Amino acid sequence: MCWEINSNCRRCQWFLGTAALILGVLLLSVIGSAGAWSSETGLNLQPIQANPMASVAIHLPVEGQMPSLRAAEWLNSKPLTSADLRGKVLLVEFLTYSCVNWRRQLPYVRAWAERYKDQGLVVIGVHSPEFSFEKSLDNVRQAANDIRIDYPIVIDNDHAIWRDFDNAYWPALYFVDTKGRIRHHQFGEGEYQQSEIVLRQLLAEAGASGLDRELVSVDPMGAEAVADWSDLRSPENYLGHDRTQNFASPGGAKSNKRHDYTAPERLKLNHWALSGTWTVGREAVTVNNAGGRIIYRFHARDLHLVMGLAVRGNPVRFRMLIDGEPPGRAHGVDVDEEGNGTVTEPRMYQLIRQEKPIVDREFEIEFLDPGVEAFSFTFG
Repeated sequence: MCWEINSNCRRCQWFLGTAALILGVLLLSVIGSAGAWSSETGLNLQPIQANPMASVAIHLPVEGQMPSLRAAEWLNSKPLTSADLRGKVLLVEFLTYSCVNWRRQLPYVRAWAERYKDQGLVVIGVHSPEFSFEKSLDNVRQAANDIRIDYPIVIDNDHAIWRDFDNAYWPALYFVDTKGRIRHHQFGEGEYQQSEIVLRQLLAEAGASGLDRELVSVDPMGAEAVADWSDLRSPENYLGHDRTQNFASPGGAKSNKRHDYTAPERLKLNHWALSGTWTVGREAVTVNNAGGRIIYRFHARDLHLVMGLAVRGNPVRFRMLIDGEPPGRAHGVDVDEEGNGTVTEPRMYQLIRQEKPIVDREFEIEFLDPGVEAFSFTFG
């Protein structure tokens, strides 16, 4: 599965990169002293260490020199120059904090940053925003604190670093050796064992010791839990008029003006509708009066909605239903069993986490106060 991004549609991605150099590389249960040819990967695998959890050496070609991280604003660190980073193995991570795909990758990056910091690894997040509210330094700082990110984050509001890397994905990882050369990349979620093996090899090349431990083990919770790909039938959908799909309210969307919307009696899968008085803007829909509703028919274990406030500091209460009933045990981390929640800040809200069997369901959210902005649905 690959969702392409172009200059008009930058979106969070789940992407299994066909250019990845070590697809299918596994940890070997027992590695001897001789190398082995992998018919699945076409790579000559040479052991780094002869122990039950040893990694394998992989040919990592030079993909180019890492561009400089030219930005005025940094979080969790002073601005880092090329001199500061010389001689370090770097993992450069492109992110935007409301992206569910990045959130599901984060537990691994967080664990690698902690595990290998004493071996010389430096993890740097590049925050290249998707939505306008993600350009606020205060919002990014709050998100980094809430999500427990301790490693440096460079603020890339104008996407200058994004362009310098010729990047096109959230999330994206670039693996850089001590000479400042990009040796590997990973676009999208997944391939975590592969990525850690690459990191360990670059650290070993740099002379690091203490790399004979097992790979990191994480237990992601909440919105960071791995998606249930086998039951995922609903793709991400934006709500603003620039990029939305399958809007089903009769008469269609009336761009950039208040309008009274109604919802059809029944929705097709992956279609959505508004009810009440709303303004459909470029990147979000804004509810103008209390009682406005969004209805969405979906097929997935998890449902998330990126929301914010039209007026900062004015929380908006909401109530959500699944197939006309409170969610009960199917509630997400941001609502209770009765479906009650509050929008307090601009971010992604997890509203549904249901158990099997997964079937087509109808989600409904009613806002009890005016002033919420809804940007996009994502699923897992």
